[in-house]
Amino acid sequence: MRRAIFPGSFDPLTLGHYDIITRGITLFDELLIAIGINADKKYMFSLEERKTFIEEAFKNEPKIKVVTYEGLTVDFCKKVKADFILRGLRNPGDFEFEKAIAHTNRKLSEIETVFLLTSSGKSYISSSIVRDVIRNGGDYSGLVPNTVVVKSQNKG
Repeated sequence: MRRAIFPGSFDPLTLGHYDIITRGITLFDELLIAIGINADKKYMFSLEERKTFIEEAFKNEPKIKVVTYEGLTVDFCKKVKADFILRGLRNPGDFEFEKAIAHTNRKLSEIETVFLLTSSGKSYISSSIVRDVIRNGGDYSGLVPNTVVVKSQNKG
C-alpha cells in the first residue's frame, strides 16, 4: 500500500491545499492529512476547527484520513508507516524551502518527498493571505473550500 502524509497547519484549509490533496489522492492508496501541532505558533482556528474543515471537505473520499501529530514529521511517518510525504509548491521560494526540508527528511529517515505544483489559478493562495483577508473583513470565499467559509464567518 502506498501511504503518504500531507503535513501542514491548515490554518485554514485553502483551495491551494484542496488542489494538492485532490490531485495527490490519485497517486496514493491512502493520504493522511496530518495537522501538525506547534505549541509556539498562534493559530486563528482551533485544532478542532481545522480538523473539521478538512474532514467535511473530504467526507466522501475514503482514501483520505485526517490526523494530528506533534514532533518531527519523519517520526510521525514511521509511526503511521507512511512511505511518502506530499508537498505542494506555489513558487520558486517554496521550492528552495521545501527542498532543504526534503533533503533533511531523507537523511533522517530515507522517506521520499513528492512535490506537486499548485494549479496556476491557485498558486497565489496561502493561509497567511487568507487569514489577513478574514481579519480585515474581506471576501475570502474564493480562496477556501465552502466548509471553511460556513464555519469561519464569525472569526473576523
